[in-house]
Amino acid sequence: MSKPSKESLLRRIADALDRLTPLQPPLPDLSSADAFVWHADAERLEPVAEVNRVPLELLKGIDRARDILLENTRRFAKALPANNALLWGARGMGKSSLIKAVHAAVLDEARNLILIEIHRDDIASLPRLLPLLRGAAVRRFIVFCDDLSFDGQDTTYKSLKALLEGGIEGRPENVLFYATSNRRHLMPRDMIENERSTAIMPGEAVDEKVSLSDRFGLWLGFHNCDQETYFAMIDGYAARFGLDVPAEELHAEANEWSITRGARSGRVAWQFIQDLAGRLGKQLT
Repeated sequence: MSKPSKESLLRRIADALDRLTPLQPPLPDLSSADAFVWHADAERLEPVAEVNRVPLELLKGIDRARDILLENTRRFAKALPANNALLWGARGMGKSSLIKAVHAAVLDEARNLILIEIHRDDIASLPRLLPLLRGAAVRRFIVFCDDLSFDGQDTTYKSLKALLEGGIEGRPENVLFYATSNRRHLMPRDMIENERSTAIMPGEAVDEKVSLSDRFGLWLGFHNCDQETYFAMIDGYAARFGLDVPAEELHAEANEWSITRGARSGRVAWQFIQDLAGRLGKQLT
């Protein structure tokens, strides 16, 4: 084979290899927003112009969890040691609202903190997301997953375990993982009990299932609120948005609303306030 033919063949081989090599996604412009949503299918971070959140001072009945998470996040923003956090417990009691509100509060103090939401179904794509964040050392990132849980034969939790702690590469120093769940161990009790009853070594099987939650240094529990706390939520919202209704009437209507919903929670309080503002012709801004 002549020298020109060899060169042509090598060039075609090189071009073919280039086509087979997946293109690296472009690095996102992390200065374009303070919050992003990770889209695993396109491997891109979509900026969020305005985060849907409630001011920190309006979150009632969760003072201890608020103070702990706020202090943990402040330390992280200052590049000090901080823990991954699991917020677990009752529905509608402000778990995801607290994460978003804490991010806003700390963002006012340190402009280097970015919130990234990852959907539950995209957890397996974390190994592709983290290298993008590792390279942006001047920024600090909270990766946030709402309603995190695992069922049946789902083994995604194993990859998350390695990323939180124990993987050979480890979690980037500038990344924390915050998650919310209705389950303390991220898995239903019957799934854990089934492992205990069918495994040859029941203790080891259960340890495998619950060890994911152990990777979170902070466990913050959220519990159903009493009537006094529920009314405090209602009063706080009404004062904030200028809903001028006598306290006795406001509480009576709010109590009736909670009875029809069969629950008292921050979510129920907010839904009542939206209904009340609509009836009064007021904007919630």
